[in-house]
Amino acid sequence: MLETSVRVLRLLSVLQQRREWAGDELAERLDVTTRTVRNDVDRLRRLGYRIEATTGPGGGYRLGPGNALPPLVLDDDEAVAVAVGLRAAAAGSVAGIEDASLRALTKLERTLPGRLRPRVDALKSATVSAAGGGPAVDLDTLTRIASAAHGHERLRFAYAAHGGEESVRDVEPHTLVYTGRRWYLLAWDTDRRDWRTFRADRIRPLPRPDRSEAPMRFVPREPPGGDAAAHVLQGVTAAPFRYRVRVRFAAPAAVIAERSTPTSGRITDLGDDGCELATGTDSLYDLVTYLGKFEVPFTVLDPPELRDFLRDLAQRYMNATEGSGPSAGTPGRDRGR
Repeated sequence: MLETSVRVLRLLSVLQQRREWAGDELAERLDVTTRTVRNDVDRLRRLGYRIEATTGPGGGYRLGPGNALPPLVLDDDEAVAVAVGLRAAAAGSVAGIEDASLRALTKLERTLPGRLRPRVDALKSATVSAAGGGPAVDLDTLTRIASAAHGHERLRFAYAAHGGEESVRDVEPHTLVYTGRRWYLLAWDTDRRDWRTFRADRIRPLPRPDRSEAPMRFVPREPPGGDAAAHVLQGVTAAPFRYRVRVRFAAPAAVIAERSTPTSGRITDLGDDGCELATGTDSLYDLVTYLGKFEVPFTVLDPPELRDFLRDLAQRYMNATEGSGPSAGTPGRDRGR
């Protein structure tokens, strides 16, 4: 029989692993009797944990939210994961969360068992973030958006467009998507009767016109294509740019995906060892440089300007090998546009 304090901590750890446990399942898992489980549940309640119990054939125990913040019990992998996540959050793109993340990380590292410190230290010293310096999002704004999406509550906010003009939007928030650089909200715009993607750093939540404190709830809709993240990535990788580009690679989708990032474009598997990349650019020169780095044969599907640009560039390089002087074409003319 385990010592009581150790057994109670194990019970708490097990309760945190899934939503609900039957009493006999817990007893079997801990190798104790159901009466011991009941006694240990009472001990946890006295320590401040809110453990809900239901009776009957489908009854069991569930760890619920409490009025206080009692200590968590983490296994080794969970503790390392939380430490790494807190370190990333401290340097992340959510304004106002950096100090809280550092404080939480300091508390966690003080209590880490000696056997885990080398793992955390190794990850800290051997990794560096290469994420883009995207705009920071106010923590309260991000929390407000997430709460509305989770509770299926309508959200009203002022939105600043790319050019600076501001409009008021009333939406049914569906999903927050983080691309590694920016936060985006996918939502159903109730005025435009269509799906819209909003940059979270440009959102300023507003009260409802009637000043009502009661939320306006809605029934969630199925996101476009059934995949909210894919829809957002498809939009943000092409829509803001001067040129919308489609290129077919003579290589499997897995190869191209391995050499690119999710925000650089949307990859479609075409079978027969081929795939299509949909992306966007303001500079054809920069795009050609990017495509060349894949070192894979490709065919331009769109736009026609890219095909013309490649012809001019190919002629320029051909002339360079023959020593015939500069070509009449000027393939670098759009650079920086």
